[in-house]
Amino acid sequence: MKKILITGGAGFIGSHVVRLFVNTYPEYHIYNLDALTYAGNLENLKDIETKSNYTFLKGDITDADLMNQFFAEYQFDGVIHLAAESHVDRSISDPLAFIKTNIMGTVNLLNAAKDAWKGQMEGKRFYHISTDEVYGSLGKEGLFTETTAYDPRSPYSSSKASSDHLVRAYYHTYGLPVVISNCSNNYGPNQFPEKLIPLSINNIKNKKPIPIYGKGENIRDWLFVIDHARAIDVIYHQGGLGETYNIGGINEWTNIDLIHKLCEVMDDKLGREKGESAKLITFVKDRAGHDMRYAIDSSKLMKELGWEPSLQFEEGIVKTVEWYLDNEEWLNNILSGDYEKYYQDQYEKR
Repeated sequence: MKKILITGGAGFIGSHVVRLFVNTYPEYHIYNLDALTYAGNLENLKDIETKSNYTFLKGDITDADLMNQFFAEYQFDGVIHLAAESHVDRSISDPLAFIKTNIMGTVNLLNAAKDAWKGQMEGKRFYHISTDEVYGSLGKEGLFTETTAYDPRSPYSSSKASSDHLVRAYYHTYGLPVVISNCSNNYGPNQFPEKLIPLSINNIKNKKPIPIYGKGENIRDWLFVIDHARAIDVIYHQGGLGETYNIGGINEWTNIDLIHKLCEVMDDKLGREKGESAKLITFVKDRAGHDMRYAIDSSKLMKELGWEPSLQFEEGIVKTVEWYLDNEEWLNNILSGDYEKYYQDQYEKR
């Protein structure tokens, strides 16, 4: 039985990957490692927590001794590394937390894998999941490809760029069998409500202001999280060692157009008068170093490994809204006093 460690598996993307692997590969044993910080939530995995091929491990990737202990004890055959600090606003207010987790935590995992697999790399794989933000900002034309030069603009994207370089260094220096992917903005069920879409859904539902940076002209490529999990499955099993694959949804939207679309869907689902939710849109001071446009070229992944997104944003946003409205208890359990204080610090005081 193959033993696969998935880091950050209680988080937004990680929980979908854990679920997919546990349900699709009964011959694998999936170990979900998560520190259960603010964005880690085991309620995301209640439906599979009793499966015989699933084990949860509580631990922090910044603890090198613990990582070495886990590798020695469980003899992992593969790693799918998703654990990361990922919210740009938090990286601006606390950059050291991102350096510690995203850089040092990744190095701890690389070292643990290198030492555990020394002399027996055959059949092993270290898969590092990264972001399109490492590439910096695009103009009105063009797409990020796997050969685009790195140009990170925030402490978050800089820390992820550093971790990408280190993963490649361990491939070239130590022969560690690695693969990397860089994805565009994810959306869908179980996303922590500090991110744009779930934050806006919750605010619209409660008739609170929807904060939009600047004029809302920033453009992002949106990827449905379940499609991302499918891509991770394909890349883990079929991706070439030392290769990088970009994963995008082929869904470019300005922030303001996205929010108007979301308002339309929410008005429909909540039985409100058309245009009512859009009145909640509130423009706030722009984020420092805010990249104007991200857009991913996924052609390498599509041509070489046969992956493609299963749905477009218009369909995915309806599914997402329906999930949040059907899972109010999940959302209410997350909206703690600590989150409310963070929300006030980040948005209401601007």
